[in-house]
Amino acid sequence: MKHRTLMISFLCVMAMVGTFCVPSAFSQAQTFKLTYSHFWPVGHQVTESLAEWAKEIEKRTNGRVKTVMFPGGTLTPADKCYDGVVKGISTVCSSALSYTRGRFPLMEVSDLPLGYKTALAAAKLSNAVYKKFQPKELDDVKVMFFHATGPTILHTKKPVRKLEDLKGMKIRTTGLGAKIITALGATPVAMPMGDTYDALSKGVVEGSTAPIASLEGFKWGEVVKYTTENFGTAFTTVFFVVMNKKVWNSMPPDIQKTIEQVNEEWVEKIGKIWDKYDQAGRNFTLKLGNTIIPLSKEEDARWAKKVRTTLDDYVKVTNAKNLPGNEVLNFSLDYLKKIQ
Repeated sequence: MKHRTLMISFLCVMAMVGTFCVPSAFSQAQTFKLTYSHFWPVGHQVTESLAEWAKEIEKRTNGRVKTVMFPGGTLTPADKCYDGVVKGISTVCSSALSYTRGRFPLMEVSDLPLGYKTALAAAKLSNAVYKKFQPKELDDVKVMFFHATGPTILHTKKPVRKLEDLKGMKIRTTGLGAKIITALGATPVAMPMGDTYDALSKGVVEGSTAPIASLEGFKWGEVVKYTTENFGTAFTTVFFVVMNKKVWNSMPPDIQKTIEQVNEEWVEKIGKIWDKYDQAGRNFTLKLGNTIIPLSKEEDARWAKKVRTTLDDYVKVTNAKNLPGNEVLNFSLDYLKKIQ
């Protein structure tokens, strides 16, 4: 009887040990199915790169993290995808900071005319700003990484070699670009990218701001003859990639570490893809016999001085919100000087 009692006690203890051990073993094999929303269309190189990010994570986690992609805004539109992640409509999303202007006041430094020369530089800066200052405006999600277009520069029907050439010209631009074009002495005309080809061909506008990739992507190279490399006043469009915070916090440390490693690599990978787009646009316009005009160092500085007001406005707005705008701006300018 005593032996039987001991045996029962032993089995009970083993059962209890099993109860505590099984969940641990189960958690190691736990899988996560993510949904990824973004607005780029099927076939776009950025769409393919975002999908490769998901596949790389699936590979390195041995299939424990799988992702279903929803391109073209099919799950959430571009201006709603951030909220969609917060609310759990999608697990991950990528969209532009500027699509909800004012929501990310500190990170908007990345969209300013800081003098970008490449998309990779813009991506590196955006990630560096986030890592250093950890802005609370993004606290309701887990930030994966940031990426950006190539530098937005000037494309015109007549040559622009100095500020005086630009004065009074009607230039298609939107958002922050309107302030920049106004500061440079031209007249901004708000217009969607898709309408710009006809507007240029009919003379409704005399030029447009955009990354040079647009000369091929939107075929503007057929209706403009000149590109001015005003890199000193070049700005960009920065995109975030974010994950639902509850889902992130539910992941074990080894999976989190793997995702963080892939994120670091993708800043470089996707930055080079955006730069590849720009190189293609450059080649396209040159093959058509168009002219690319580099500004002299002195002339570029003249342009930069004119748009300084947009940088000052950023500092005023962020300071009014008790945010370290001046510190962020100075860090950004210094960082770009080091990497470009």
